[in-house]
Amino acid sequence: MKRIVPYIFILFCTFISSELFAQADISMATHWYNRGNYNPAAIARTEYIYVFSNIRQQWTGIAMAPKVVNFQVSEYIHKARSAFGLSMISDKMGVTESINPMLTYAYRMENRKGWTLSLGVSGGIFSRSIDGSFFEAVNVSDPALFNDLEKITLPDANVGVEVQTRNFIFGLSSTHLFSIAKDSSLFLNANHRYGYVIFKNNTELMNYNFGIQLVNRYNMSVLEGSANLRFKNTTGLTIGPRETLDIGVIYRSTNQITLMMGLNITSNFRVGYAYDHILTTGYSQNGTHEIMLEYRIPSKAASTCIQCRVTEDWYH
Repeated sequence: MKRIVPYIFILFCTFISSELFAQADISMATHWYNRGNYNPAAIARTEYIYVFSNIRQQWTGIAMAPKVVNFQVSEYIHKARSAFGLSMISDKMGVTESINPMLTYAYRMENRKGWTLSLGVSGGIFSRSIDGSFFEAVNVSDPALFNDLEKITLPDANVGVEVQTRNFIFGLSSTHLFSIAKDSSLFLNANHRYGYVIFKNNTELMNYNFGIQLVNRYNMSVLEGSANLRFKNTTGLTIGPRETLDIGVIYRSTNQITLMMGLNITSNFRVGYAYDHILTTGYSQNGTHEIMLEYRIPSKAASTCIQCRVTEDWYH
């Protein structure tokens, strides 16, 4: 444990410092189901090969509104105490489009007292393009405008740590490390710092969790709170209760509220939906919709099936 302390300290320093460019990170309401986008340590899920995807359409009815497509897959190798993952993000907003493919690695430690510590890092590229042909200018002769496609591609990296106990999850992470102190003309995503705490508990009839997260970039911070209930269906003493339906709510300090729900189609396949709404008067009231798909490869195909313990409950 003592050897890990310096790495946590370095991550903490990254979390609280640096000059940043204020391009926002992707916004996904269903990140509470999968934190791998902003904390690579979260992919250390020990029971299954895990596949996750979500699509977010923001401000329905507005032309060229933001649209995000996210895909992730990961597996934990028990003998190596390591998880390996792959992710791809496509983010379209107005005249800009970005893609962000990443490879992720996480190392997991645990002890008999019931806590686990995971350290993770992601590496890949971040590419953003601006298509000037979509501009609708009042003065087409304005020399500041351009009609060509401008594109920049640079390396990208995320780092994170996560600690889990029986009832709590604590996480710190920092994204887009190569954007630190970069000029805004590069059109990069800003370095973001995430810190969160999740309380989780199980009962005979449901599993539930409550979370709070602080996200900071440049001179802006957003506080977010969530609550989620996962109802169970008793299937008999042999395999125990299985989660079937979940509902949740999220509130952000930007005066936004999100309603979420999910349905277990099978014990290994879930679908989810989230709806965002801005409560502030004067802002666009066009809703934002998000669809989520989760799939776990059955344990016989996973390298860690001998470690499966609570096979009828989904991940936190």
